[in-house]
Amino acid sequence: MGLFKKLPGVIIAEFDSTGSLLHAAEKMSEAGYKKYDCHSPFPIHGMDKAMKLKRSPMGYIIGTMGLIGMSGMVGLTYWTNTYGYSMVISGKPYFSWQAFIPVIFAITILLSAFGAFFGMLALNKLPQLFNPIFNSDAFAKVTNDSFFVSVESHDPMYDEAKVKSFLESIGGKNVEVIKGE
Repeated sequence: MGLFKKLPGVIIAEFDSTGSLLHAAEKMSEAGYKKYDCHSPFPIHGMDKAMKLKRSPMGYIIGTMGLIGMSGMVGLTYWTNTYGYSMVISGKPYFSWQAFIPVIFAITILLSAFGAFFGMLALNKLPQLFNPIFNSDAFAKVTNDSFFVSVESHDPMYDEAKVKSFLESIGGKNVEVIKGE
């Protein structure tokens, strides 16, 4: 198959306002579309609910990585002070955990940050070096004052003619088909 997978085709439709974009997202979810996205120049309250998106697993990833970091450092400091290099200094016990709180905390935060960074990359399917949607001249307006819905050709319900007519029926204007490469 080669090193690069084929980029999906995309159909985009422009909408007039945040309300019409929210309405379009609800209709897309109700119709059963899965591989679609809503694009706007700013976050829209209620869009996650309209698109019926699940809660992000990032909290679990970050928490798990933090626990791994904390337990790993507690284990490392315990082993080094009780077995690896056991020395009684100033009459303290072999494992005086209070002295190691700063390093345990630092490693916990470090591994949590790594989990956040690499988890975000994996969940967002990054790095995605190119998306065919950027071939559209109309889509360039999304960073300024336009609202778009895009449907990927990987969607199980994708049929070019049906998707175009559906987007037009829910208020989409300037419907454009962008072929993948």
